[in-house]
Amino acid sequence: MTPDAPIALTIGEPSGISPEIIAKAWQRLGTRVPFFVIGDPAHLAGHGVTPVPIARPQDAAQAAGRGLPVLAHPFPAPANPGQPDPRNAAAVIEVIARGVELVLRGEASALTTAPIHKKALKDGAGFRFPGHTEYLAHLAGVDRVVMMLACPGLRVVPTTIHIPLSEVPGALTPQLLTDTIRITHASLRHDFGIPAPRIAVAGLNPHAGEGGAMGHEELDMITPVLTALRAEGLAISGPHSADTMFHAGARAGYDAAVAMYHDQALIPIKTIDFAGGVNVTLGLPFIRTSPDHGTAFDIAGTNRADPTSLIAALDMARDMARLRHA
Repeated sequence: MTPDAPIALTIGEPSGISPEIIAKAWQRLGTRVPFFVIGDPAHLAGHGVTPVPIARPQDAAQAAGRGLPVLAHPFPAPANPGQPDPRNAAAVIEVIARGVELVLRGEASALTTAPIHKKALKDGAGFRFPGHTEYLAHLAGVDRVVMMLACPGLRVVPTTIHIPLSEVPGALTPQLLTDTIRITHASLRHDFGIPAPRIAVAGLNPHAGEGGAMGHEELDMITPVLTALRAEGLAISGPHSADTMFHAGARAGYDAAVAMYHDQALIPIKTIDFAGGVNVTLGLPFIRTSPDHGTAFDIAGTNRADPTSLIAALDMARDMARLRHA
């Protein structure tokens, strides 16, 4: 990987808002953040940009003077806004795999992924992964990855992700929490340029269990894990009551927060910066970012989609690639 290589941007579900936000991101960024799209040029036409097919990622810089560089990957069906076509499902998956291959070969500095629709992929191509993150881990041959949501005011990591709330206590294990914190700590150093990261960890229960009065997970599992990691030299605080962790004064005291479950992590960041949050996958052998929203079929084709999160994802991918290379 070289920091000067362009970012590979996968087109995602072409019947959603991806073509629109990609075109708007290109119009706003120009050549400030060099990237190319992997997808069907026909799906990007008609959004106010000129798709310029390229044969190789290294051709993106020259092509950018004429329009939006696109590494062509033909799709079998047109993109009808709001109506995913099962015939395109396999191509959506192939584009992701192609992006991973390019970034692993060093032809792209990072991978940014536009949103996919898991049900459309499952119905059309038997996609067996819960989502993007798990598929990327599979392609990279990595056993465990971590999802971070990041914006200028907050970085937050959920330890458990897309499971029912009733299953969270059983899914939280010392090994899972330890791995999550260690992966977060390593990424803060190598990808965000923080030499001595400070990590705040939330409790699971209200008031972090209040000494066992409202639950024992903090006493029985979370605190022993944090104690062991502190003994290794990691700067970790907690377990904290989640309801006091995310105001401005508290956020000034840490570089990332580790939460116990999905909404405990995502509610604060979407409150602070709903449009500009970025999904970052930690623990991969390459940089991967994504806008923190879905395909938005309800507004696809209406020219109402906001590219702010995609622009932030491309900006963050560029910065992380430079830091990791350094």
